[in-house]
Amino acid sequence: MTQFTKDDVKFIDEEELYQGFFSMKRYRYQHRRYQGDWSPVVEREIFERGNAVGVLLYDPSKDRFVMVEQCRPGAMPGDESPWLIEIVAGMVEEGEDPTQVAYREAQEEAGCEIQSLKPLPGYWVSPGGTTEYVDLFLGLVDSDDVAQFAGLDTEHEDIKVLVIERAELLELLQQGRINNAMALIAVQWFLMNERSLAV
Repeated sequence: MTQFTKDDVKFIDEEELYQGFFSMKRYRYQHRRYQGDWSPVVEREIFERGNAVGVLLYDPSKDRFVMVEQCRPGAMPGDESPWLIEIVAGMVEEGEDPTQVAYREAQEEAGCEIQSLKPLPGYWVSPGGTTEYVDLFLGLVDSDDVAQFAGLDTEHEDIKVLVIERAELLELLQQGRINNAMALIAVQWFLMNERSLAV
């Protein structure tokens, strides 16, 4: 357990550097150090993406997972295909609760209804450079009741819905085909803890 709290940070100011689809700010702050004194003023450029929700969709009666595949611009510089296998996910809009986002995104990205929603541990995406935090959930669904393709035209989404058997999921993990943090964290946490979830 860390010895420090938010009271051990002196937030000085922030400056907006860019505003577009996302935004970039410069933070200036000081923080308490382990030796007991205060740090010099620290300046950091921070990517302001907003908070997100990810939902691992699982059909317990058939032991199948519902995932999605879509093109991701951040993966374009890599050597492999930028079409990634992911869990359904979306950004938390102003006034929304993360659970509302979970139900909405399951419908928009996979065309299915969540029958039961269970919270999983959330995580900071990359706290050295962005404020984004992800709330993760396990959504229990009927995998027969999903779309083949989904996504919102207004958001330029072109999504293929995948219904994946457990053996195939394990193979995709082994091959490195599931290679984005949100999906890896959710799937691996589920596989390690499913006995305690009472699904």
